[in-house]
Amino acid sequence: MIAQPGPRLRAGIIGTGFMGTVHANAIRMSGGTIAAVASRSPEAAQAAATRFGAEEASNSPEALIARDDIDVVHICTPNSTHADFAAQVIASGKSVICEKPLATTVEDAVELAALSEESGRVAAVPFVYRFYPAVREARARIRSGEAGPLWLLHGSYLQDWLADPATTNWRIDPLLGGSSRAFGDIGVHWCDLTEFVTGHRITRVMAKTARAFGERTARRGSTRVDTEDGAAVVFETDRGALGSLVVSQVSPGRKNRLSFSFDGTNASFRFDQEHPETLWIGEVDSTRAITVGSESLSADEARRYALVPSGHPQGYQDAFTAFVTDAHRAIAGDSVEGLPTFLDGVRAAQLTDAVLRSAAADEWVSVPELITVPTARERQR
Repeated sequence: MIAQPGPRLRAGIIGTGFMGTVHANAIRMSGGTIAAVASRSPEAAQAAATRFGAEEASNSPEALIARDDIDVVHICTPNSTHADFAAQVIASGKSVICEKPLATTVEDAVELAALSEESGRVAAVPFVYRFYPAVREARARIRSGEAGPLWLLHGSYLQDWLADPATTNWRIDPLLGGSSRAFGDIGVHWCDLTEFVTGHRITRVMAKTARAFGERTARRGSTRVDTEDGAAVVFETDRGALGSLVVSQVSPGRKNRLSFSFDGTNASFRFDQEHPETLWIGEVDSTRAITVGSESLSADEARRYALVPSGHPQGYQDAFTAFVTDAHRAIAGDSVEGLPTFLDGVRAAQLTDAVLRSAAADEWVSVPELITVPTARERQR
């Protein structure tokens, strides 16, 4: 089954940078309408409204949230603003899609998850790598037992957008981006994908963080770097597997390479986001590469996201559009499998906190298992 356009919901977007643009493209491609855009200033919002094809610009994020003609608000602003804006959207009675990290502290993330649960509205976080057809195929095959018991989960997420020491932006500043940069920005994507595909939960971590540059020099002068450029994490899971992850935003030549290998006793499954049209499967006596396409996949959940035949690659924007389509369907009342919610945002915050605590203390740190979020009455006790 090939995915069809979602419902024609009316969406508002707060934030007009790279992620705002990605969300805007996904909303249009999923069949939605961009009703309004808000930014740091009315002038920036107006420019973005023209660029995004929005109906109009709002004078402020608060004005956009207060509108009664919007079904869902997409939050694409610096990390430190996410919690406040998301809480406002939930209070307004609307559904919300909030960029990760959901919040820069575990406590704020838990609070938002509790508010969203109480509201009954859809509250989603764009862990969009779940929406590659190859990833869904790997998940279905692993769940069917094809790999045998998984014992080794390993991979990396490597970028190079900060490989030049003269490059800087708001993510460098912990007051805007949070106390973790590389892991909090991209490492959580890998961990979410690992838990989603394998069904394992990370229970303990041993982490080291590092900086390639102690400061960054731009035209306005030098900026001290207080957040990590990369991290190495060893972990254990609740099903007895061992794992490792290397994260870097300073690996020259690697533009956006998320890769994993999930190794079982019978077979291994490997995926590389820079080559998303292929799922590699290894066995003792053979290896094969499945070229992902609408006619080549065995799992219904994978075929649903395969829009074209083999040989016609789908990429990041397609995965993002599939996520937005599913989120909008959920808002319209459909049952959606695998939609990442604010509870997954809490999970990412827990993992980030554990990695930072482990690196600071140079010891193993346990990751709590979040099952439920507290109700309003429980939070007041």
